[in-house]
Amino acid sequence: MSAMPDNLKPAAAASLAKWHDMVVSANVDGLVTITHPDAVFRSPAVHSPYHSAAALQLVLGAAVQVFEDFAYHRQFASDDGLNVTLEFSARVGDKQLKGVDLIRFNEDGKIVEFEVMIRPLSGLMALAQAMGAKVGETIPEFKRKA
Repeated sequence: MSAMPDNLKPAAAASLAKWHDMVVSANVDGLVTITHPDAVFRSPAVHSPYHSAAALQLVLGAAVQVFEDFAYHRQFASDDGLNVTLEFSARVGDKQLKGVDLIRFNEDGKIVEFEVMIRPLSGLMALAQAMGAKVGETIPEFKRKA
């Protein structure tokens, strides 16, 4: 994978490094330490976002268990040093997929928004099914009611 982007704010870079360590270890127990309590998670499989650090912990904890052969390939940072795009590939069962994680940090280096985009549709469908089996009964409580 490419080196840490030079223009990331130091607090965001530190949190991103912790995120990479969590992914490598397939253990996101420390995610709450780098996540804002009111963080928003946007899934490629559902229309409405999930809200809270607990939701992010639940979803990403399940994702690191569901993905096989997961690898980040490239990463890019925005000019303000608070946003990163991480390109990845993985497998779910026999379905290959590619995607990007779009992560926005605040000035304190806390994740305030985490959005995932995945292709192709067959890979997304396999992921949605596997994630539903892991968190399907728990995750709806993290959607805000209108």
